[in-house]
Amino acid sequence: MDGYSSEIEVRMISFFESLGERDRRRYAAVEATKLGHGGITYISQLFDCDPKTIQQGKSDLENPPTTEDIKRQRKKTAAARKRKLSRLKSTKTSTSS
Repeated sequence: MDGYSSEIEVRMISFFESLGERDRRRYAAVEATKLGHGGITYISQLFDCDPKTIQQGKSDLENPPTTEDIKRQRKKTAAARKRKLSRLKSTKTSTSS
């Protein structure tokens, strides 16, 4: 399985971090499915998420949420936003080398 270029990975991480919890799961599941064998491992490492999260995303895609489920969504905390910024900075620094 071939991974993505570092430039694409940075864009994917940035997009992933901008999504809400449910959309993150589903996006990770779509990307892992596109890659095929080894995709879950690659994407879980790229997005720093548990492989179970990706499995849940696949389940979410197979069984779309109800209207009531869509209304319930967590908001990002300040700590999560700070982690996102530091992670993006470290990723950009490592790709610049």
